[in-house]
Amino acid sequence: MHLRSLPGAREVIALLSLAAFTTGVSLRFVEPMLPKLAAEFATSISTASMIVTAFALSYAGAVLVQGPLGDRFGKLRVVTISTVLTGVSALACALAWDVGSLAGLRLLMGIFASASVALGMAYIGDVIALAERQAVIANFIAGSLLGQTVGPLFGGAFTDVLGWRASFVTLGVVFVVVSLVLYVRTAAAWPAIGPGRFQPLSVYRSLVVRRPVRWLAAIGVAETLFFFGAYVFIGALLKVRFDLSFTLIGLVLAGFGVGGLLYSACVRRLIALLGERGLVAGGGALGAVMFCLIVAAPTWGWTVPCTIGLGLAFYMIHNTVQMKATEVAPDARGASVALYASCWALGQAAGVAAVGLAVAHFGYEPVIIASGLLFGLLGLWLRGNLHRLRP
Repeated sequence: MHLRSLPGAREVIALLSLAAFTTGVSLRFVEPMLPKLAAEFATSISTASMIVTAFALSYAGAVLVQGPLGDRFGKLRVVTISTVLTGVSALACALAWDVGSLAGLRLLMGIFASASVALGMAYIGDVIALAERQAVIANFIAGSLLGQTVGPLFGGAFTDVLGWRASFVTLGVVFVVVSLVLYVRTAAAWPAIGPGRFQPLSVYRSLVVRRPVRWLAAIGVAETLFFFGAYVFIGALLKVRFDLSFTLIGLVLAGFGVGGLLYSACVRRLIALLGERGLVAGGGALGAVMFCLIVAAPTWGWTVPCTIGLGLAFYMIHNTVQMKATEVAPDARGASVALYASCWALGQAAGVAAVGLAVAHFGYEPVIIASGLLFGLLGLWLRGNLHRLRP
């Protein structure tokens, strides 16, 4: 169904993008404060990175429930309720007394934060024709990308000026306000709750027997395991090598979101120029080169265009795959997108944990280079294997 045939759909997508923006901030704002948290709680940066892992793990698990919930009770209803609960959890994070408690509260926050992006994409799949969907999803994801752009700068600046606790309080308030806006503007469109049992396990049993869905899950794990396993530790590398302030670290890491926004702005031209196969191959190659250049950078200023390039590279692959996720199982779109999002988050959690251990033994530089090369190989493999995601 075409967007123009659905009065109010454009506004709904914009509001979902606003929720995704706030989630994007929550995804990336902790990374620049990891050295500060490690120092304050008298632990290593590798140990402090469990805060990132905890959020990603709960994000991965919870979205598996939120997808079927959205299919059963209405995607807009589930997003609105989840957004306010994310805000309450963020406020609780400000009360953490050690790394373990902060990781536990971030785990709680991740349970609710995942709904807006996955169900937002599923909603677009419901109302936008396939021929237009990749560009519309890219524009929707621009909200999350902008949040990921602002997130590191927000987290770094607040850590420098007001302390890390203030960043959680501010983010919590923003989540609550966004949930109120969503409720006021979308509640009238929430579907009535009909009879019937909520059976998420049976939904997923029907999905995982399909080979394209299994390939989608595997690719979701791989893309973020290789990419974010390395990316999360770039801030720590910059601190060790150049002794930057947390604000400057956040500014450098914000380049990832800028690169993603650049992709969103150019997506139609890139699709026309490269096609899907060219996008994934080019994204992998660009990502591998940018990771290597960051490690080789003689001054911190050289890393800014590299993180922008990394954002562009990641979304050349990610946006192509997530568009496939909206079509691989049209009869259970919310659940199939949720499964992909869960695997995406699981890959990030596994990547951060694995690279954290590797960094402790081998140092930042060789591990970041190895992860970047694996990301490049993934893009090359996808070039010849996108057909595996056809329903």
